[in-house]
Amino acid sequence: MDTLFSVEGRVALVTGGTSGIGYMIARGLVERGARTYIVGRNADTCTAVATELSGSGECLPLIGDLSTRQGVESVAQALREKESQLHILVNNAGAMYEAPLDEFTEEGWDQVLDLNLKSVFFFTQKLLAMLRAGATARHPSAVINIGSMGGTRVGPKENYSYQASKAGLHHLTGSLGKRLGQENITVNAIAPGFFLSRITQIPDDQLPMILKMVPRHRLGQPDDIVGAVVHLASRAGGFITGAVIPLDGGMTL
Repeated sequence: MDTLFSVEGRVALVTGGTSGIGYMIARGLVERGARTYIVGRNADTCTAVATELSGSGECLPLIGDLSTRQGVESVAQALREKESQLHILVNNAGAMYEAPLDEFTEEGWDQVLDLNLKSVFFFTQKLLAMLRAGATARHPSAVINIGSMGGTRVGPKENYSYQASKAGLHHLTGSLGKRLGQENITVNAIAPGFFLSRITQIPDDQLPMILKMVPRHRLGQPDDIVGAVVHLASRAGGFITGAVIPLDGGMTL
């Protein structure tokens, strides 16, 4: 079982790996023996987090802004200069914008769609050669897109571009999974529910109400997201592709 669920010796990249769910995933992969690159826009923060995580394994920083095509190419090129293969790509970087419908701006729409959806497609495209180089029939390379419960159900917030971007990301996951499966590359999405992060902040006075909405009656924890990622990235997940896996304590029920 240890071999079946192992990611030891694999090369991984986690976008938005300096905080929130991305940090949880990066730490989990590092602790389980994957050489893990984290992407962040702030050089000091990204370097500091990589140094911290290197205390339990191997973590390296890649500085860049994936919300632009130039940034996508720059980060991809930086990785190509360091590695010849990539085994695990976690597209986690994301943004949210919230405003009343009558006041929702084009900028608020574009900045979210550009990072949450457009950059995922083109960043994956730029890294395909490396993913192909690391893939085998016995142990495929894995692309794991971090979607959202908000991409499958309409929530109370007026974050129109966010929900649209995550719904689009879920569908894109299926499209890529269908086309890359024959090349020994799996593509799946995880749709988290309530995990505390930079995007998801829950005031203390609202926590009891939130927990009543979750059949498991708790928030998501680091082990929950790490377990899902490791499953999909290891040989144990080699026959899963094109799936959107809810990780929300039962809220999709």
